[in-house]
Amino acid sequence: MSEPILMSKEGRQKLEAELKSLKFKDRPEIVAEIKRTREMGDLSENAEYHAAKDRQKVIEGKISEIQQKLLRIQIIDPSKIPSDKVYLYAKVLIKDLEDDEEIEYTIAPPEEMDLDNDIISVQSPIGQAFLGKGVGEIVEVQVPAGIMKYEILKISRD
Repeated sequence: MSEPILMSKEGRQKLEAELKSLKFKDRPEIVAEIKRTREMGDLSENAEYHAAKDRQKVIEGKISEIQQKLLRIQIIDPSKIPSDKVYLYAKVLIKDLEDDEEIEYTIAPPEEMDLDNDIISVQSPIGQAFLGKGVGEIVEVQVPAGIMKYEILKISRD
């Protein structure tokens, strides 16, 4: 059996909502689109029909992928994770030692990553480098541009 996927209750709910939308909104829409384009005549030269069938494959693939993920999810209660070190669901305030800029990241499983909201994957170079570290520690992170140095200023849970 595949490894469990660690996720928060909210992360699971988000996946379930996406699955519901795919099954009950996107799937019926594409079926209707395929029916409409099929009625146009010769399918061998019907680009709209083939595009709709391709989109249907993508939707069905996403549905299958999410269903498989949901079977493997292990819910993690962020409030039960220690806050003295950086672990999953830690909110980490760091200072870039090169330019003194402060940045706050939340460390999350890959499935809950959201770069627009500064939620980074525990599997990213930065996420991996901070795991298990505590306040005051200097962390070096290997990135494509070289080595970045950060100081951990604060760790919290929200």
